[in-house]
Amino acid sequence: MARMGDVLAGFHAAWEFESDSVLIRFERGIRTPKLFQALGERRVPLEAIAAVTLTPGKRGTVVLRAVPRAGADPLMEAAAGQLKEGCDPYRLVLPADRETLAEYYADELRDRLTTDDEPAERYLVDPPAGPLHFKAYDGKASFDGRAVSFRWFWTGASSAKWKAGDQSFPVADLSGVEWRSPEVFEGHLRLLRRAPAAAQPAQADQDPAAVVFGLGYGPVHESLPFAAAVLAAVRSAGPTAVAAPAPRRDPADIADRIRHLGELHEAGLVTDEEFSSKKAELLAEL
Repeated sequence: MARMGDVLAGFHAAWEFESDSVLIRFERGIRTPKLFQALGERRVPLEAIAAVTLTPGKRGTVVLRAVPRAGADPLMEAAAGQLKEGCDPYRLVLPADRETLAEYYADELRDRLTTDDEPAERYLVDPPAGPLHFKAYDGKASFDGRAVSFRWFWTGASSAKWKAGDQSFPVADLSGVEWRSPEVFEGHLRLLRRAPAAAQPAQADQDPAAVVFGLGYGPVHESLPFAAAVLAAVRSAGPTAVAAPAPRRDPADIADRIRHLGELHEAGLVTDEEFSSKKAELLAEL
């Protein structure tokens, strides 16, 4: 293995190789993705890595990537494949003239990997330290390590949420977290309860256990670390924590959402590409 303390620096990040882990330090420059700036640094134990790849990148670059084991990192579990390539914290982009050096470190890492790609039984990578609060479109979300609180904004919250009032959810009462990226239509953060009094509404804007995102509200670098921190706390409180996909909806609800999407499209608020993509997503939920 590379000597302890060896550093491989790329664009926006540097990897420091240690005997049992890789310490990823992210830059804080103006061009660095905001998610990386929010993360600061992350220590990834070798047992949390399933594989290592080295591939050609764009515009004269190569990409070294550590493939995390399923269930090893609460951040990636909460993201559920929704992160854009440029915001993947496990990718290190380097100039093409450093390919030989990158290949050396990739081979060294592969030689040290002793785990298979079976899902990890517990989180091996620490959750992000913060932020522990952010503003959504319809309310403010806060997390103190013991409970998640939603305080509604009168300018954005639905009547259903106003009727329910501000909410507080002890970690012990939760089974998981659902995060849908604010960069797609209907982005939201939803808390999944172990024993809900009634079925949770399919639409996040009607669910008092969810906050919805919007333009400038709940950005990835704020809402995703928050979701990961909550998910890690939920798992430590019990074995049933999950980062769930969006719930399936009944046909009538799907039809209503497609009609609403069509109205936004006709008004010019949704592009042709966004309309086609979201319509396909909704139909896939039938």
